Amino acid sequence: MSSVLYDTPGPKAKRRNVLLSVLFLVVFAAAVWWVIAKLDEKNQLDWDKWKPFFTDSRVWTTYIWPGLENTLIAAALAMVIALPLGAVFGIARLSDHLPVRWASGAVVEFFRAIPVLILMLFANAAYSEFTDVSTDDRPMYAVITGLVLYNASVLAEIVRAGILALPKGQSEAAMAIGLRKGQTMRSVLLPQSVTAMLPAIVSQLVVIVKDTALGGAMLNFSELLAAVRPMSAFYGANTIACFTVVAVIFVALNFALTTFASWLEGRLRRSKRTTGAVLGKDDVEEMNAAEVGGTFGTGASA
Repeated sequence: MSSVLYDTPGPKAKRRNVLLSVLFLVVFAAAVWWVIAKLDEKNQLDWDKWKPFFTDSRVWTTYIWPGLENTLIAAALAMVIALPLGAVFGIARLSDHLPVRWASGAVVEFFRAIPVLILMLFANAAYSEFTDVSTDDRPMYAVITGLVLYNASVLAEIVRAGILALPKGQSEAAMAIGLRKGQTMRSVLLPQSVTAMLPAIVSQLVVIVKDTALGGAMLNFSELLAAVRPMSAFYGANTIACFTVVAVIFVALNFALTTFASWLEGRLRRSKRTTGAVLGKDDVEEMNAAEVGGTFGTGASA
């Protein structure tokens, strides 16, 4: 079936697509075989290097779980703070008041242009110089601050773009029935734009989870990736195995996040297909009776 953007492939195109698919699978299988062969050549597939993850509970309770807990705490706090902050700045960039629009735009563009790692380093130095935050808690505070400042500015642009993507007639219709700008934004524009913004918002939340690893690399933040070094040293330099397990955990976390977002998006789309009015059997019978009575009354008067 053809569309404006896509033409149904013909017999020649189908054969070409099958050939390219087979070629890709062959190249991919060869690459996987080469990686496995190299790992086996370096004794990285020996059972002794993977055994602790299946037989020794200390590897989970001492190294992986504390790091995973800190990763989840930092990511969750950053999400909870960055989401509403980004929404506020995104809406402020659409304000009718020029000073508000300029100020919010300057803040968003400034923090969006700075790498998140530099924001973390600046935050760590600021907490060290101007606050009484303890040395143990300072990396956590710095990581959360850097993630919030950067991702809130990116989310602000997502919110602004999502609202601007709506047809102009939506806001014009709201103004026509007497709604103020704030009421239009809250009751008309935001509920409709949330579904369109959700994929981009989830992508940014995944970035938040992954960027917690920057704190472990530069600020000695005890997150999940930072647990690899002491864990590998304790269990005999099984670095590849440790990195593989940590990577699988990150993939599982982000997959769970995207799966939940997909479910939520589908639920929001289904809820918008309804009218919002639920009629019972008595209501339907009453409406039918009124319609029939009106029809006979009109005929009798005629």
